[in-house]
Amino acid sequence: MFLHDHIWSAIDELAARSNMSTSGLAKCSGLDPTTFNKSKRFTADGRPRWPTTESVAKILRATGSNIVEFAMLVNGHSGCASPNSSIIPLIGLAQVESSGYFDTKGLPSGSHWDALAFPGLSDQRVYALEINGSEYDPIYRDGDVIIISPTASLRRGDRMLYRQQDGKVFIRTLYRQTARVLETTPLDGSGDPTSTPLETIEWTARIVWTSQ
Repeated sequence: MFLHDHIWSAIDELAARSNMSTSGLAKCSGLDPTTFNKSKRFTADGRPRWPTTESVAKILRATGSNIVEFAMLVNGHSGCASPNSSIIPLIGLAQVESSGYFDTKGLPSGSHWDALAFPGLSDQRVYALEINGSEYDPIYRDGDVIIISPTASLRRGDRMLYRQQDGKVFIRTLYRQTARVLETTPLDGSGDPTSTPLETIEWTARIVWTSQ
């Protein structure tokens, strides 16, 4: 679980590792210098205020860090792979439609994958995809990392990835699956469900975690 004080402590640590104050980190990231001030971490009535995913993404970009390092700082690690971390395969989303990266069941195959250290995994068959481009804005932004499980069961409302027999890959929200069709909606929930015949789908997988 990511706790409020752990998130802010991770931001403090990231600034310190970069030899900056939190104000300097915010300014370097193109944010208002007061964004990470201690006075901004709670509302006037004492309720916790959380940093936005956009601000976290900007400080990671400015410091050359990634979401896994940040997650490990949140969990109290130094940002390096720990004994509790698993090494999982990583590629860019744009590569998913290329041949040679998956077997017929949607499991990673081949030797062209990169690797990512990720803490606290119990499912050893997951892999990571880095979002490329703006196709899935604002749900997933360029540079976000999503963790995919090809074996996790799917339920209505789950965000998922599926690849068709023609190689095209889609990220959608599951609406319904029958014996004949897969019905999905856009990630933002807009629009009517789209039906895709199961016979045209090579494999499906569930998104189990995102950097957001």
